[in-house]
This record gives sequence, structure tokens and C-alpha cells, in this order.
Amino acid sequence: MRILVTGGAGFIGSHLCERLLGQGHDVICLDNYFTGRKVNVAHLRDNYRFEQVRHDVTLPIFLEVDQIYNLACPASPVHYQYNPVKTVKTSVMGAINMLGMAKRVGARILQASTSEVYGDPIIHPQTEDYFGNVNCIGPRSCYDEGKRVAETLFMDYHRQNGVDTRIVRIFNTYGPRMLEHDGRVVSNFIVQALRGEDLTIYGTGEQTRSFCYVDDLVEGLVRLMNTEADGIHLPVNIGNPGEFTMNELAHEVAKASGKNIKIEHLPLPQDDPKQRQPDITKASELLGWTPTVPLAEGLKKTVAYFAETIQI
Repeated sequence: MRILVTGGAGFIGSHLCERLLGQGHDVICLDNYFTGRKVNVAHLRDNYRFEQVRHDVTLPIFLEVDQIYNLACPASPVHYQYNPVKTVKTSVMGAINMLGMAKRVGARILQASTSEVYGDPIIHPQTEDYFGNVNCIGPRSCYDEGKRVAETLFMDYHRQNGVDTRIVRIFNTYGPRMLEHDGRVVSNFIVQALRGEDLTIYGTGEQTRSFCYVDDLVEGLVRLMNTEADGIHLPVNIGNPGEFTMNELAHEVAKASGKNIKIEHLPLPQDDPKQRQPDITKASELLGWTPTVPLAEGLKKTVAYFAETIQI
């Protein structure tokens, strides 16, 4: 097939492009390089099935494709809060432009949504039928609400226009090609540990997250895109249900990096969720998907990547 990946030079997008090329597809990588990096896909350029297009999804584009993975949007607080209006535009106008293309050419389209649609959840773990607890006027709302509107658009294009849609709610994902300064906890901890700096923990460190290795996530995305089943158009959680406190994660990073660590506690940011854990029953039943990479193994691979790419 001919497949478009928006945000294809990003952390997750580059791994997805690699996987699709490995399956023999023609892949168009579309990115405006705000957070994506050309180096992430440099090793793919010699593949005759691979094509790069510099473009911003907030602007219309006309391509003939069979499938669209819509991953374009800054996904870490540092980047999506840098220009919150642009973040909303990317989520909303990007969804409209990609859905319009899918409607015109009859392509199947997958939206990369996020666990942030659940906000600071009062139900634990989070199931897909939970409506969330989101502050619609806070500093994180540009991302949270942008993704929620994108989900609305996907469902309405499916119901009104018969567009073949998929929605995945991605939980915390980590692995090689994460940005060094993206503000995500795994990359922060690893970079700080490798440089001998104090690990920054916000609040008491008892807040929890679930961490999915990027290879497991990509497997889930590909399965969701290519599965036919009742209810497949409704959102599906993809993430690792293993739950760790920030204090536990810090010690796992210490073990993976072989470093002695010290911890610095700072105030908890506004609207930072206290718990985050996916219920993946739906992914397991619909897709036959469960994550396979344990946190310790994934952290070793991620530490090795940062040890080679950052200045220590």
C-alpha cells in the first residue's frame, strides 16, 4: 500500500515509518520539523519506497494514499505549551485536513490521540468509556482539548461521511529517538543520570505512570489500522498497564544506567495527573495485542541510545 505518516520524522513516527517500510509498503513521511528531526529518518532515505515531504498539517495537501497515520502534533508539555494556539491548530485543523483527504481518496485513517484526554482521572485504571476529568482552560488544555476535538471530528466524519477511521489513545511511550529536552520523565531522568545531575521529581514522587516501549506501541498502531471488527472505529487504549511511581522509575533508571543518583523534589505542575494506567482489555480482545517489553529491558535500550547521542 501507499501510506502517509504525518509527524513521520518524530519519535514515534520514525519508528512507524521504519516498520511500514519493512512490510514492503510505500511510505510518505510528512513533517514540518518542529519536534521531528531529519536525522530520525536519515537511514531510510536510500529506500526507494520512502519519500519525505516538508509540510505543516494545518495547511491543506493533496496526496493519493491508501492509509493515513495522523501523528502530527507536539506531544510533550515543553513543546505543546511553547505555542499553545499552534498546538490547537495542529490537532484540530490537521485532523480536518487529513480527514478531508481520507474522504476524497477513500483512505483509512488513524488518529494518534492520547491518554491526556482523561485529564487527572478519578477512575483507575482508565477505560475507553471514561469521559475524563479535564481542565479546559488550564496550561495543558491546548493539547488535551485539541486531541479531544480531533476525536470528535474523527467520529463525526465516520458517522456523517462514512470515512474509515481509527482512534488510538496512546499512553506514556519511551524509547530511542526521544528528544533530549522534551520534558518527558523518562528522557529527563536518563539524561540527568548520564550527566551525573540530580534527578528532578515533581511533588512527592508518588504519582504514577505506565510506560510502553515504542516497539510495542508501533505493533499496536499497525494492528489497529489493519483490523476489521465491530467497534473498531471507537477509541482504543494502547499502553503498558504496568504502573510505576516516579520514585520507582528513578531507581529503575539508576539500575539501567549504572549510576548512583540523587533526587531533587520540585513543586508539582498545575493539572499534572496523579495516576495514569491504561485498561487494555479492549486492545487485547479486538487486536490480540499486549505489550511484551518489560520496563527494565526498554530502559536499557533507551539509555544506550542517549549514551551515544548526548554530550556528557
